[in-house]
Amino acid sequence: MSSEPDEPSGASLSYRNILEREMENALKEIHRPPKGVFLSGLSAGLNLSFGALLMAMALTFSGGFESRLVQQVTLGGVSSIAFLFVVIGQTELFTAHSTMAILPVLDGRATIGELGRVWSVTFVANLVGCALFAALIALLGPQMGIIDTSAFGTLASALLPYSWWVIFLSGVVAGWLMGLVTWLSAASRDTVSRILFVIIVTSVIGFGPFHHSILGTTEVLSAMFLGQGVSLGEYGHFILWTTSGNIVGGAVFVGLLNYGHIALAGEKQDVEFEAPENNE
Repeated sequence: MSSEPDEPSGASLSYRNILEREMENALKEIHRPPKGVFLSGLSAGLNLSFGALLMAMALTFSGGFESRLVQQVTLGGVSSIAFLFVVIGQTELFTAHSTMAILPVLDGRATIGELGRVWSVTFVANLVGCALFAALIALLGPQMGIIDTSAFGTLASALLPYSWWVIFLSGVVAGWLMGLVTWLSAASRDTVSRILFVIIVTSVIGFGPFHHSILGTTEVLSAMFLGQGVSLGEYGHFILWTTSGNIVGGAVFVGLLNYGHIALAGEKQDVEFEAPENNE
């Protein structure tokens, strides 16, 4: 993504500044050639997969955590590093930048067809990146002794054995958190603030763990490739309901609600607030 436009000086950006920044970023992705979006999405899928590797390494090297709380805090912390690679690196992650692409559609600047194209290209590219990284983990990890194959069985077992509605609602939470990451990043004026926002918010996903379609794909496929008893049908059940939840969480609870309260309610207030300055 390209650099953001200059913003007015002050302690923080206004609601409308944030909305316009997110809108412009989304439009740039929508209008990019599909090949460019695919390569960016492939990179995001590969980079985010480091989160699954780091979690498996933490489980392996710990030799067993003293408590479940310590384990989940550790897994949440190390997984957030991979989200940092993607968000700060500004590659195209389906649950982050692409989910917010609903904003130009709501504002009438893009069509449903354009939204569907960028979503589908990004999603497929992310999954391809995850599958390639999972294959790398299965080939390299055990040979180097950096992961115990059972570690991915543990990660997958935290995501798979649930009813569809549980996975869906957990996916809503994860998508909601990812939408917040992009929104808060757009509101940040400096890289340090963005780093803190990414680490704090995305670590909650790993701490849960809540269902994230892209990171979870690497966890589940790695367990499958390493012979941890995960079937293709289980992955299909996971990816269907997790993706649906991620879309609802990001697009509705962040994109739609923020657009509504800014574009429909906040515009008049912004104009009234700025009017006295224009009359000086």
